[in-house]
Amino acid sequence: MTLTGLRAALVAQGGTVAETLAPAGDLDDHPAGPPQLAAAGPRAAGHEREYELLLEMILEGSLLHYGSPRLVRCEDPDLALLLGDQLYALGLSRLAQLGDLDAIAELADLISLVAQAQAARDPALAAAIWDAGAAAIGWGGSPNHEAAKALTRAGDERALPALARARDAILAAAGAGEG
Repeated sequence: MTLTGLRAALVAQGGTVAETLAPAGDLDDHPAGPPQLAAAGPRAAGHEREYELLLEMILEGSLLHYGSPRLVRCEDPDLALLLGDQLYALGLSRLAQLGDLDAIAELADLISLVAQAQAARDPALAAAIWDAGAAAIGWGGSPNHEAAKALTRAGDERALPALARARDAILAAAGAGEG
């Protein structure tokens, strides 16, 4: 799914978020990221487009909170925070409709750990949290992934490499290679 697909879903949703979207002609192609990684996993089989869309919503919500959103244009930081929350809720609601409780738990961890990494001004850690979380959503978690999240919660400097190793191990165990 491209940002065009996310844009179409948000236009259909309507409301303030739809009013703040970049024009369709202004959208740049973005490389594959965590939403595509998760959607490629066997846990998303049969619902790949839904997983990709809901994760694009949650990623855009995160970018509204902490980074540079790709699609939503909002100059007011308070409104951007609210729109980010709305996108989190939209994505999680779609996931709840799929009944994937494991992915809901993983996304709850991901959202809180990304907030912690952003508060520490560590964008590399935030990116690693997204990548490892996407692997766990698409292929299932692992004890190493849980241990890496615990290191992250503790603010341990070993968290970043542990998250990368956990992601790689999840994908290697599933025969998915390096993603």
